Amino acid sequence: MRISRKFAPTRKKMIGSRLKIFMGLGLIVLTLFVARSVEPEKRKSFHTPQELALYMAQTTDLPIDTNNYFATSGVCAGCHGHDPTGFALVDTLGNDINIADDWRSTMMANSAKNPLWRAKVSHEGLVNPAHAQGLESVCTSCHAPMGRYTATFNNQPHYGISDLITDTLGLDGVNCGTCHQVLPPDSLGLDFSGQIDFTTDKTVYGPYKNPFADPMSSFIGFNVVWSEHINDSEVCASCHTLITSTVDLSGNYTGNQFVEQATYHEWLNSSYNVNEVECQTCHIPRIDQNVVIAANYIFLSPRRPFGLHHLVGGNAFMLRLLKDNISSLGLTATPEQFDSTIARTERMLREHSLEIELEEADRTADTVFYELKLQNLAGHKFPSGYPSRRAFVEFLLQNEQLDTLFHSGTLDATYELVGIDPEYEPHHRIINSPDQVQIYEQVMGDVNDDVTTVLERAKTALKDNRIPPAGFSTLHAAYDTTKISGDAFNDPNFNWENGVEGSGADVIEYHISINGYTGELNVSVHVWYQPVPPRYPADMFTYSSAAIDTFQNMYNAADKSPSLVAQAFRGPDVSTGEGLHRAAGYTVYPNPNSDGRLYLKGDRRDFRRVSLYTADGRLVWEKRQLHWSDYVELPFTGGLYLLYIEDQQGQISVERVIRR
Repeated sequence: MRISRKFAPTRKKMIGSRLKIFMGLGLIVLTLFVARSVEPEKRKSFHTPQELALYMAQTTDLPIDTNNYFATSGVCAGCHGHDPTGFALVDTLGNDINIADDWRSTMMANSAKNPLWRAKVSHEGLVNPAHAQGLESVCTSCHAPMGRYTATFNNQPHYGISDLITDTLGLDGVNCGTCHQVLPPDSLGLDFSGQIDFTTDKTVYGPYKNPFADPMSSFIGFNVVWSEHINDSEVCASCHTLITSTVDLSGNYTGNQFVEQATYHEWLNSSYNVNEVECQTCHIPRIDQNVVIAANYIFLSPRRPFGLHHLVGGNAFMLRLLKDNISSLGLTATPEQFDSTIARTERMLREHSLEIELEEADRTADTVFYELKLQNLAGHKFPSGYPSRRAFVEFLLQNEQLDTLFHSGTLDATYELVGIDPEYEPHHRIINSPDQVQIYEQVMGDVNDDVTTVLERAKTALKDNRIPPAGFSTLHAAYDTTKISGDAFNDPNFNWENGVEGSGADVIEYHISINGYTGELNVSVHVWYQPVPPRYPADMFTYSSAAIDTFQNMYNAADKSPSLVAQAFRGPDVSTGEGLHRAAGYTVYPNPNSDGRLYLKGDRRDFRRVSLYTADGRLVWEKRQLHWSDYVELPFTGGLYLLYIEDQQGQISVERVIRR
């Protein structure tokens, strides 16, 4: 059954020129002035649905569709999208900050078309075919909520992928109404796993008092009202807490439940909740500027603060994959819009996720001791959310000649970590061998305590050492859904500092043999993030379906480079770059540098990634797939910079560069 009905079943041939449309808009504005003085019961619709659909079709390429409950993003974009006059939805510098274009290239906007999600839904259904229909109904509750809840309100018992692929509303993903039509508190923050309480009378909630409601009411039949709850984290709770029912290897329900993700509960169990730092604080960051929030009405007063609908997390990998497959996936965002969202995502990872401190604790004739502190800056665990995600620490120790003495956390050509345990790598308090790697992750176990990536088979967390947020406590009421599991639970440095729980940090001790070496040591530490590491989809790729095969082809072709989260360096003070560029096979020149162009001269190899950092670790330039004839652009400001170079074989070196 097709859930949605077209807002405009047929389109009339446009009569006249675009000039007539804008003249008509002028009349609309005049009519609104008059309508404000007319009694509400005497007001009439400005235009027919067909006329409105015709106008909206000229102003947006987002889908235009509506039903008795919801509307697609294109219906909202007519006023809350790009304003060609530059009057509305711009900041004080004139930058376009319109809601529709910021949203359309996010993971939320593309949730229903996400090829990994579709492949995983297919995978779960192939493992347990009898459960496929029910699983799809649950999964679409959060990935295609407008379609799923239209079906619910129409007493349709199930809503699956076959319904979704022909449903414009469902395909619109986590769109405007998914958040703005969530009902105010009653059960808000108490319903999870896709149980969302939506309005059924087309009421839309906004963050500003005394909204100018006439256009929405008259044009599209929605009533906008102010409500404080739209800025509360509880709006996010229903979909960012997922509890699944466990089945055994034969597909029989065991009566157990598994917390697949609990980002909202992690926030509850943190100082961010106590201090009223909401999810929206980071994910819809506010600017304290006057912004006119709707186009087409020149008399509107600006509002402040304004929430930028950036809606980014840490999944730059999937955003790059979406960007590379815009046409085949039927996406509405442009490559440039994806680039903006990817840049915001990488910035979120580097500036608001993790802070690290590296100290040399001791050194003997045979061993050097380092302490690495990783402080979580997020209001939830890091990483958080879907259990495929992991962060890992790369620790590189070199001598004065930059020969490698110790290297933990290296990647092979497939982007898998070298030397880790075949089942899963345990949490480490002390690392003294290159095949020990600190990986922050959740590992699911089935009824036999074997590792599984099948969500329905998950019974227990064999490992969960994702770094908790500051203020996290094992005594909190929400701890039962946010447990620390595995060796991290008994680590005295994990979320504990000076005997006090809730540090939101982990301290790793590195004890590294140096075999009597007495010279200077150079240390570089990088924390990397992988949303979909190679191990995770491996079992899924042993199955075949249209959705799985599609994602596998995209995954194999994708750039699977991890995202940088944090970095730290220790070594001797340097006043000149001479003699420090000794990586095998190439040299960095000219160094010291005066003209701002730095070349990698050598055996004509290409490089997987080249990154340039300030001495205090701030990324200032980066390029993937650098050709041997390309150059690195140095900043105008003079000083010491660090050049991180990774070749196509995964060999890594760090060079010091002097910019004069």
